Amino acid sequence: MPEPTADFTATLRTALAGADTADARALWRALGAGGVLVALCPDGGTQPDPRRLATLLTELDARCPLGVALSICVQVATVLPLLSEPATGPVAGPVAETVADLVRGETTVALAVTDAGASGSDLLDATTRAKLGDDAVTLDGRKEWITNATTCDAALVLARHREPRHFTSFCWLLVPRSAPGVTVEPAGRAFAGSGVGHLRFDGVALEPNALVGRPGRALAGFARQVGVERLAGALWSRAICRRLMTGLGDWLRARPAADGTLWDHPAVRERYARCLVALRQLDALCAPLLDGPPGPPSTATGMVLKVAAAETVETIAAEAVHLRGADAFRDGGEAALRTEAAMFGIAGGATGTMLAGLADHADDLLGSRP
Repeated sequence: MPEPTADFTATLRTALAGADTADARALWRALGAGGVLVALCPDGGTQPDPRRLATLLTELDARCPLGVALSICVQVATVLPLLSEPATGPVAGPVAETVADLVRGETTVALAVTDAGASGSDLLDATTRAKLGDDAVTLDGRKEWITNATTCDAALVLARHREPRHFTSFCWLLVPRSAPGVTVEPAGRAFAGSGVGHLRFDGVALEPNALVGRPGRALAGFARQVGVERLAGALWSRAICRRLMTGLGDWLRARPAADGTLWDHPAVRERYARCLVALRQLDALCAPLLDGPPGPPSTATGMVLKVAAAETVETIAAEAVHLRGADAFRDGGEAALRTEAAMFGIAGGATGTMLAGLADHADDLLGSRP
């Protein structure tokens, strides 16, 4: 299995050198032009190599605002594979052109899944609808809290094309942001650089070749690919936690206290050590997947990663805020990061939803019974 060789790391760092790491589109162009996006998927595949993905996310976390890293993560872990995966059907026309432009860094695509008409992760209740005709496709609806919405060139939109509440009732559409009837509304100042916003589609007329893959297979394909998104989230949260722990340890060793430094207090070291244990547990969950082939982990494994990532980030960020006190509330401090990192417990399925679903996989996770 391909490893994240020194060549890949060197290629990545060369591409990042001199790039504007606060501008997601500029950074995406740099990654494409530098060959990083092609190298991320070995041997011409469509799925990112786990170790290379971990290397990319670690480098981005060290250099970029969280929102910029989010913009890149969604595209490499979900958008590119969904658009280029042969299992979704023939890749041709505007879809093939978009894939080629994406890997060159010349275009950005938003993943428009979260629906204004559905509650949280309940995609079966989505009300964004596509009317499929022989000569045209018409799209109506609204997608909310979409990463890259305000900065994208196009959106990959999950839409209902049949009325029954069933996983076969959905299709993917590639919708140019400039198409008549598409409007974009920013979603506030959170996640600076991510382009988060709301997309509205009012009678948007598209050519039939805007369909990505076969109607009826979209939700099943997304359910499979979301496992890679959850792995990416775990790898990224691991990088965030390691950075937090390193910075916190340095700060504790340098912070004067009555009889030395804060690090000299056993109670402080105990709290720090508990965070180390949490991080090592997340490392252990990720390790087998880093040594495996590219592609989605099992459904249950993806859900475990999702919950573990969210809880580990919250545990460590909360402890960093507690131990650093007022210093954590300075611009760019741990308090702000903790607020934004709460997305790990929401995006891609809320933690509570994941836990409820994991209960259904109890026998698989516990192993065979004697």
